[in-house]
Amino acid sequence: MPTDLLLQFAILVSSLAMLVFAFRRLSAPPSPKLRTKTRSAAAAEPSRHSLRASALLARARSSPTHHAHRAQAPTLARAALAEAEAAISQAPKDAAPHVLKALALDTLGRRSSALRSLDAALSAPRARSLSGSERAEALARRAELKLGMAAGGERRRGRRRRAESAVEDAREAVRVGPGEAAAWRVLGECCEREGLAAEAAAAFEEALRIEPGCDPARRGLDRLGSPS
Repeated sequence: MPTDLLLQFAILVSSLAMLVFAFRRLSAPPSPKLRTKTRSAAAAEPSRHSLRASALLARARSSPTHHAHRAQAPTLARAALAEAEAAISQAPKDAAPHVLKALALDTLGRRSSALRSLDAALSAPRARSLSGSERAEALARRAELKLGMAAGGERRRGRRRRAESAVEDAREAVRVGPGEAAAWRVLGECCEREGLAAEAAAAFEEALRIEPGCDPARRGLDRLGSPS
């Protein structure tokens, strides 16, 4: 009899020990490796949205001659906008999706909204997530938008302030991305608009030195009467 009691007591202790062990395993936090995998999967999702937005924008912003392809551009741009907004909702501190959103909005002709998205992308600390060339591209695009809006229906003071701000953005673009032909080309256009002919010519020449096939820069030099 005592032997049976001891056996039953041993079984009970063993069962309790297994229950405690199982409870601890269930209530314990995930292992570092599992947490890393979970974070990596979560980080990859915004990247997938951004990649899809980039691909859609490339198709929307291309300039095919076929009318049917041109008619698809707004639809593609709206799809790119949705993908960019999905990426922003999952990674709001990442600047790149804000840039993609701005490009999609600009393609749709919504320049004021595009400018606000670029302002968001280039604001601190979000702008630190951009590489030098990415920041230069965003600054150059913002300068282009400001320059285009300066020629619009704003009051004279507003147009002047916008044009001056465009020049500042373009100068900052070539500072952070000195090897970017587009940044130099935009600087040339901004300086030309402001009557800074010498600086404009130098910027167009630098754009052509970096990218000899940069036709907008060559046309800019032609307008200024400078040899290319």
